[in-house]
Amino acid sequence: MSKRGAPKIRRILAWVRIPVYVVVGAHLFFAVCLVWLRFIDPFTTGVQMQRRVESWFSDAKYQKKQTWVPLERISPNLPHAVIAAEDGRFYQTYGIDWQQVEIVVQESLEEGEITRGASTITQQLVKNLFFTTHANPVRKVMEYTLAPMASVILGKQRILELYLNIVEWGPGVWGAEAAAAFHYGTKASKLSRDQAARLAACLPSPRRRRAVAMNRYSAIIEGRMSQLGW
Repeated sequence: MSKRGAPKIRRILAWVRIPVYVVVGAHLFFAVCLVWLRFIDPFTTGVQMQRRVESWFSDAKYQKKQTWVPLERISPNLPHAVIAAEDGRFYQTYGIDWQQVEIVVQESLEEGEITRGASTITQQLVKNLFFTTHANPVRKVMEYTLAPMASVILGKQRILELYLNIVEWGPGVWGAEAAAAFHYGTKASKLSRDQAARLAACLPSPRRRRAVAMNRYSAIIEGRMSQLGW
């Protein structure tokens, strides 16, 4: 290599290092956040901040309703229903269900378009905690790289506890306790099997769906619960 070409190679390598440093730095930051979240409940999330900002440009009044409750004070019917609805292999994977990813890829190739998502509860937790609901390739890549990290650092029970306390269940309604009060006027610990299945049925579109109207989908979820042994 000529002496004149060496500085050019060094400049190229210097520019290549920048995105590598950014990616590594971001993952170290999120790893520290996940360790923190292993023991401390978050005071807000990325999606909650998104909804707050959106309310500034809307006529609709925004009032955050959220009461944190430990997993043992949530009726077992609710995590069972949410797992059955959102991530049937929750306990068998490390944050990413590659079987479902393969199925979705095959279906999408056959249809010529992306037919549906294959996000696990862990991926949805990562999205809710650190990002927004706006779909973009960077967010999806981060979900796929952070979900296994979250699975190892947090553990399954803490993932469920975090998810059930921060997920959106209506306009300004966050978490199981607020959802139980908003949809049924009860506490999360008192949710019946039918009520839990109906709440789980709202998750794909929580600001539009109402639990009392989720007759067909809640019946499907209850069937999945039975198949999973619940």
